[in-house]
Amino acid sequence: MSKDVWNLMIAFTRASNLGFGGGPAVIPLIQKEVVGRYQWMTEEEFADALAVGNSLPGPIATKMASYIGYRVAGWVGVLATLTGTVLPTLLITIFLGDLLIRYSDTPALSAALTAVKPVVVILIAQSAYDLGKKAFPQNSQVAWIIAIVALLLMFLTPIHPGFLIIIAMVIGYFTWGREKKLNSIKK
Repeated sequence: MSKDVWNLMIAFTRASNLGFGGGPAVIPLIQKEVVGRYQWMTEEEFADALAVGNSLPGPIATKMASYIGYRVAGWVGVLATLTGTVLPTLLITIFLGDLLIRYSDTPALSAALTAVKPVVVILIAQSAYDLGKKAFPQNSQVAWIIAIVALLLMFLTPIHPGFLIIIAMVIGYFTWGREKKLNSIKK
């Protein structure tokens, strides 16, 4: 097994087993592995992959694992990242599910679970902040307008976030994509 494939499995096993609270809580941990530790992607590439991943159906952790695994090591990389993401979590879930059923009424377990929730919120907030720094092109009023309108629509309407992402992609293409295309033609 190549070193990259092994590192993919280790990185996604570590991220998926240290994340508590579901897919969004795992994203900052995946980001630290992929962008920080192994440098398989830049912050911008990670933000782009996350945006596309969020627009597709299904759990975000497995979508990110599949994309990053394929990008780094092809189909073998996908197998490594999905194994690292799903298998340990499956085994732990079976074991902990049994314990939770047996001891769900104990005050100690209830207190421990209550204490973890604020940490999960902070992990998600940190990831949003880190991604947000790269998400706004310099001095872009259009990006801020998109963000504010999306935020208002998410809170005030039942619109699906995937639909907002598609709309933002279209706006982004007409705002920045055509400009980049024209610049590349001029060169």
